[in-house]
Amino acid sequence: MVLVADAGKESPLVSPNEVSSEWDDTLTASFMAGDESALVAAYRKFAPLVHTLALRSLRDRAAADDVTQEVFIRVWRSRDTFNPEVARLPAWIVGIARHVIADAHSASNREVRRVLAVAQIQDTGGGGPTEGTVEVLADRLLLDGELDRLGEPQGAIMKLAFYEDLTHEQISRRLELPLGTVKSHIRRSLIHLRSRLEVDHAAH
Repeated sequence: MVLVADAGKESPLVSPNEVSSEWDDTLTASFMAGDESALVAAYRKFAPLVHTLALRSLRDRAAADDVTQEVFIRVWRSRDTFNPEVARLPAWIVGIARHVIADAHSASNREVRRVLAVAQIQDTGGGGPTEGTVEVLADRLLLDGELDRLGEPQGAIMKLAFYEDLTHEQISRRLELPLGTVKSHIRRSLIHLRSRLEVDHAAH
């Protein structure tokens, strides 16, 4: 399945119903029959709207791109479950989009909780994160994104703590920063991450 469209451009300020009214329902039967050209038509018509909904909810363009692609993958794979007597295809696609956006929020919340749990262990002097926890975190690309948003030197400090399991003193020596500076940066980073978590909760 290959889809090409300007999904990254925000849709104008129109409601899903207004966009839906422009959909040619004769394409719905083709979609249900597995005609990829009908899927491409749906993607070109609704991908900008899906991307806009995702971007306004998640506030991250890369995440919105991922959500848009995931929505239409689910749309195609789940086409056998679509019932035109229950809803028109555009409404069904928007419903799937809302579920995928909610899933993205949940995934983000889980990642931030893991970050906070490991960071709090480090900050309280309880030793570094366990090998299993580090493996979980390292496997998640979102962690890199959250740490990059911290800026420098906070991002570098936290990456050394997470990925290399360094103590405060080791980070201080590695980056040639005063120990007190390292500790204060970690505290500020924790505050930032906690704020991110609170924002994500409020978005639901």
